[in-house]
Amino acid sequence: MIIMQAFLDIFRKITNDSIELPKIGLTDIIEIIIISYLLYHIMVWIKNTRAWNLIKGLAILLGFTFVAVVFELNTIIWLAENTLGIGVIAIVVMFQPELRKALEQLGRKNILKGFIPNFDDNKNAKERFTDTTISELTKAVFALARTKTGALIVIEQETPLEDYINTGITIDAVVSNQLLINIFEHNTPLHDGAVIIRGDRIVSATCYLPLSDNMGISKELGTRHRAGLGVSENTDALTVIVSEETGKVSIAFGGQLIRNIDSENLKNKLITLQNKTIDVKRFKIWKGKRKDEKEANT
Repeated sequence: MIIMQAFLDIFRKITNDSIELPKIGLTDIIEIIIISYLLYHIMVWIKNTRAWNLIKGLAILLGFTFVAVVFELNTIIWLAENTLGIGVIAIVVMFQPELRKALEQLGRKNILKGFIPNFDDNKNAKERFTDTTISELTKAVFALARTKTGALIVIEQETPLEDYINTGITIDAVVSNQLLINIFEHNTPLHDGAVIIRGDRIVSATCYLPLSDNMGISKELGTRHRAGLGVSENTDALTVIVSEETGKVSIAFGGQLIRNIDSENLKNKLITLQNKTIDVKRFKIWKGKRKDEKEANT
């Protein structure tokens, strides 16, 4: 009720009183920039979820309320005062999954990293998986693609995937292309659902994943692609999807779906996520030595 009354007071002031432009200082400009940035990202997030249609419906209702205030339609104003106050609570309840997803994505982003170089960088970070795992995984994916065998493989990173792992059957085996091909083979007990990989091991198979609410996904894509995109929206995992209809390979990461990639693209993406440490100091010494050797030879 308090929010609704404030809303109506603002409209009455706009329509009845003269407006004086406030004095704008440096802090006001900073606040405007921050709020504009946040509002822009909120609107982009809303547009890619089911919340977009609800927001449009809410905007229409607010438009009718504005007209009612301008023309002093007291009955409509009374209805608005007695229903829109409760509507705020209803909106929070309806948007609960979307709000939770947005907060999870915000928590995964390192905001200070863009302003402070090397912030939160773990210099002693352990390599996530070996080159052998990358090779075996790439071989399996494109072997499955050639036979048009559908597959859904999730590679865990920083965000734990225990909630999804617990929905499947424990495997706990070293990643190999033969095992992955066998898991997704048609008419086998483990072929339906997702395989989750942690490090160099296949942790679980037949796992259930959340479906994406993104309204921009092509209608030709099915449940497998929506599930792969859904888990990438909720976590920082990389998902590899093999289409059963076309045999094309796609990857989902950070809520983005990249379709029709080749083995080189997949391998490069896995290498990027590998978190392989390089001894920079040794590299610089070696590079300097090579330079000195060239100079000596000339």
